[in-house]
Amino acid sequence: MGVSQSTFARATGAVAVATAASRATGLVRTLALAAVLGTAAVGDAYNGANSMPNMVYELLLGGVMSSVFVPALARARLRGRTCSRVFTQRLLLATVLAAAAVTTLAVACAPILVTALVSDAEQSQLATVLAYLLLPEIFFYAIAATVTAVLNVRDSYAPAAWAPVVNNLVVLATVGVFAAVPGPVTLLPSTMTTAQVLVLGGGTTTGIVVQAIWTVAALRRTGFRWSWRVRPVPYTWRPVRVGVTLLGWVLLYVAISQVGVAVVLKAAFSHGGVSTYTYADLLFQVPYGILGVSLLTVLMPRISHAVAVGDRDGLVADMGRAARYSVVALVPAAVAMALLGPMLTTVLFVGRIDVDAARLIGVALALSAFGLPPFALVMLQMRVFYAGSDMRTPTLINAGMVATKIAVVALVVTTLPDSSIVVMLPVASSLSYLVGAIGGHLALRRRYGLLGFHNVLGNFSRALWASIVTGAICVVAVGLSHHLLANPRQAAAATLAAVAVLGVPTFLLAAQKIGIPEIRNARALLIG
Repeated sequence: MGVSQSTFARATGAVAVATAASRATGLVRTLALAAVLGTAAVGDAYNGANSMPNMVYELLLGGVMSSVFVPALARARLRGRTCSRVFTQRLLLATVLAAAAVTTLAVACAPILVTALVSDAEQSQLATVLAYLLLPEIFFYAIAATVTAVLNVRDSYAPAAWAPVVNNLVVLATVGVFAAVPGPVTLLPSTMTTAQVLVLGGGTTTGIVVQAIWTVAALRRTGFRWSWRVRPVPYTWRPVRVGVTLLGWVLLYVAISQVGVAVVLKAAFSHGGVSTYTYADLLFQVPYGILGVSLLTVLMPRISHAVAVGDRDGLVADMGRAARYSVVALVPAAVAMALLGPMLTTVLFVGRIDVDAARLIGVALALSAFGLPPFALVMLQMRVFYAGSDMRTPTLINAGMVATKIAVVALVVTTLPDSSIVVMLPVASSLSYLVGAIGGHLALRRRYGLLGFHNVLGNFSRALWASIVTGAICVVAVGLSHHLLANPRQAAAATLAAVAVLGVPTFLLAAQKIGIPEIRNARALLIG
């Protein structure tokens, strides 16, 4: 292995470790918040108020703004060190000014936004106060995302990858302080003390502030220094113009996404299901965050290089490889969530969440599990478009996805009983991912020709069969545990333990017998 390859391998390994740590601490953070807030009115108010800045967070760290800024920064760097420095300083200044304006507007509109979503007076009052405390996160999200893009262009990946871990640790400390603050036994919007509200909202925002400071400090360690550059300079105007054009599509993408978020939140608030939806969606993201992101970390540099040099054959080959590995990794995870969702959440969610509320989260997770592989494919397809500095196509695909989500939510709200609406909201998201994966495939096929998708379908069917064989063990374990143990949490824990011990080896054996080469080649892929 050459020096550049070994350096790449070390960087990839560092990012993979940081990503796993981020997801692990993020899961613990979610469970801790759920334990102290529950899934009733207070939990819904907090999760609803935090949804808008969190949506921006997912969009930014999901690659949208970073993928827009990285090409522009890379082009500026190719034009020389001076151009790169000046353009980066100007981009950071523009980010600060734009983020400050957007954040100020969002905070000013907090009562309007909350009133549009929440009808209960006491819950609306609490959500509004929390929104005032949480919406400033948007400014620090923008700073962190832009600085992360600059770090990536400078080949510094690990510091930014560890930033979410720092945020999660701050929020976990906040949960500890919140639990220690004197307050009512029964947590209701009307009974929460001022200290509890300030700790909860202020501590959550502090986590994002610390995350942004972490990335800025990492940038300073590379030797970069801030400078107030406002006057346009001719040799930096071209990358600025390209960046502004792409940013317009980013803003449209974000606006469309926020419409979808608002519709889902309105339905969730109306039926007391914001926390149920939020926690089910966060658990849905965990397998992709651990498995899918790690795969893209390894393969995206190859895909980006193929796009940059116009290597169509190499691009198609690497896209196919990424899709096949994603399917093999996430199909069994989806089947496991579909079969074990209620048991998993019964074990994970404790504290102020009773067994019935925990099981409801699991039902929502199980029903939406089919969307996990399409979600991974959409993320892959979007990054291929981003690599070519194409934000128009992802925005149009996103419009179709949001339209699908809104249509499904409208159908669910008007036809199903109240008890079923909450668990069907994540299903609307999964159906939108399926539509997005189909739309992305058609767009890429039109651009690059045949993509060899039949190989991906072949892997999907083989992984599904191996998962079904493993699922039989899950069904037996569920039956035995419920027969032998009366306590639902103990029965769920026993089921998960049995599946962990027997299910994983069974899947690997079944995959080997059925013939899934990606299982055999996974280690070779990861070590380069």
